[in-house]
Amino acid sequence: MKHIYTIAAFAFLLISCGGKEQTVEQVLSEGNLENIRAKRSEIEEKQVAISKQLKLIDEKIAELDDSKKLPLVTTVSAKTENFVHFLELQGSVQTKENIVIFSETSGILQDVYVKEGQHVSKGQLLAKIDDGGLEQQVSQSEIQLALTKTTFERQKRLWDQKIGSEIQYLQAKSTFEAQEQAVNQLKTQLAKAAITAPFSGVIDDIITEQGSVVSPGQSQLMRIVNLKNMYIETEVPENYIKSVVEGKDVKVEFPILGTSVDTKIRQASNFINPANRTFKVEVAVPNKDENIKPNLTAKLKINDYTSENALLIPLSIISENANGEQYIYVISNKNDKGEATVNRAIIETGKSQNDVIEVLSGIENGTEIIKEGARSVRDGQTVKVIKY
Repeated sequence: MKHIYTIAAFAFLLISCGGKEQTVEQVLSEGNLENIRAKRSEIEEKQVAISKQLKLIDEKIAELDDSKKLPLVTTVSAKTENFVHFLELQGSVQTKENIVIFSETSGILQDVYVKEGQHVSKGQLLAKIDDGGLEQQVSQSEIQLALTKTTFERQKRLWDQKIGSEIQYLQAKSTFEAQEQAVNQLKTQLAKAAITAPFSGVIDDIITEQGSVVSPGQSQLMRIVNLKNMYIETEVPENYIKSVVEGKDVKVEFPILGTSVDTKIRQASNFINPANRTFKVEVAVPNKDENIKPNLTAKLKINDYTSENALLIPLSIISENANGEQYIYVISNKNDKGEATVNRAIIETGKSQNDVIEVLSGIENGTEIIKEGARSVRDGQTVKVIKY
């Protein structure tokens, strides 16, 4: 339309000048430089005049054409979908079988039978401390025990036949029992010199080298870790106490490893920490490849809410008024030109996940909601809906 007005105005100026005015072609054919320059100045003046007139015409058109004033918006339809919400927390990997083995007796660490990284079985001999002749004492005590046992058994047979005195029988019995306890005590002491694996696992660190002098309760010998029975412990806010329970599905991600595993909550604490109003949950971690290590940082996604028919809308289009109410803008009475009326809808929302949020009330399934341009419209305004 703008080009039509330009041509019309130019033609009008040409007509208004009558037939006396020379054309550009005529002036150029004469070859007179002064006339050519004069013709150029004349055309420039006409061009400026036409531009001013076109500007006035465009301003008047914009004033009279209401369709150009309508704000342009895009819309999205609210629809029901399957909605799975995850509570995202952070935790670290733990194991109940991760201990440092201490010496239980004093002496020289005579032998170390394992090396770092070695897999061992429960009860396997790991190291031995010099017993200082305790094994010989046990052998001698066992010989003495055998003698006191024989004496006691003979005295008992005599006593059963009413031969001999009761005091002889009791003395023989007492001597045997005392010797038996002495042997058992020596054996217990001797057993402390043999370091065995308390559970199956991996020798993570040899702390004290062979030949070192060790003391009971002070000398750390080695660390043993079981990487099979791993778990993650994390703290959950108390308002999730009804939804985060034993058996809930959990997705565990390990950012360092770039892997994730699907597991479940195996224990939820019944105690709420009064200091931070949280309770602890324990999540089992399968570790067949043994690449998950203790104290490794993990991200937990706990499925605390699921709805098969949740009404979802983009989180970014929600606003809040002075009363703390959440609202969105919807459209109605849309015509074939895409022109529609804006209506403000007060809504009640539920849980959000990523960039969507569940609407509990305020709109229905299929409601057309303003998406782009929602921040610049007002209630009752007419807008034009466009599509990308």
